[in-house]
Amino acid sequence: MAELAGLEDPKVREVNERHGDDHGVNLGKLRALAKRLKTQQELAHRLWETDDTAAKLLATLICRPKAFERDELDAMLRTARTPKVHDWLVNYVVKKSPHSEELRQAWFADPDPVVASAGWALTTERVAKKPEGLDLAGLLDVIEADMKDAPDRLQWAMNHCLAQIGIDHPEHRTRAIDIGERLQVLKDYPTSPGCTSPFAPVWISEMVRRRHAEPTA
Repeated sequence: MAELAGLEDPKVREVNERHGDDHGVNLGKLRALAKRLKTQQELAHRLWETDDTAAKLLATLICRPKAFERDELDAMLRTARTPKVHDWLVNYVVKKSPHSEELRQAWFADPDPVVASAGWALTTERVAKKPEGLDLAGLLDVIEADMKDAPDRLQWAMNHCLAQIGIDHPEHRTRAIDIGERLQVLKDYPTSPGCTSPFAPVWISEMVRRRHAEPTA
């Protein structure tokens, strides 16, 4: 904890706090610290229990994802607090857990929109990597009905799922683009030069264009 405190940078904190993340540690330095510590499950538990954001981020990097019980991961998600901790927990820990599919289904239907956003993130992962058994048309129905008025983090996760369906599944592409065009979600989101807009019709079209432009082996 003392080492993390020593890495605190007020300018980094100022930028992070604009995104709801209350820490000031440069993520490159945090990853370097994690690389030095290597996997330490007990230390990861203790860091998580501090409820300090930088410590929780470090915990997700040095833990052993498959060692957590299902209910443990559920409780961790509900105490993640900040967007970055939530994101890293889902991507670096839950996705590698044997409980990920069970948690995906449970979180997807959760009344808490932040918890539900984790369910949508795991669903997007399946859309891209393991779509067998998913009702893609049904997912588009839910997105069409609910995304426009969803709270920010849930809306973002649903929009990512919409784009992923359009990118990876040509048979649903026209409908996915049409839903995006009609709902106009994230159409005016500020996008840095060289980055792809999160507006689903633009995102889908650009990723499909890139894939077609890639030379085949």
